[in-house]
Amino acid sequence: METFPKIRIITKQLASGNCQVKFFIDDQSKPQYGYLLVDGVRPVSDVIREIRERLEQIRQSKLDMYRFSFKRNWHDDHNFYLYSA
Repeated sequence: METFPKIRIITKQLASGNCQVKFFIDDQSKPQYGYLLVDGVRPVSDVIREIRERLEQIRQSKLDMYRFSFKRNWHDDHNFYLYSA
């Protein structure tokens, strides 16, 4: 089973009712940080799970040679941003 790096989060409630989550991925080889916009207040475990799922989707898309094909429904996600630290 693959081990996941530690993820730390900081949340900020927005006037719109949404919650902005800033997360830090503590990985020795490739530290990263990013932002996730979630609807309302959600448990920390759900937020961490969603971040891990989205990271896995990004990892899988890098393996997919046809991700830029118009045949696939590839779209940008403006609620999730990931940066290298």
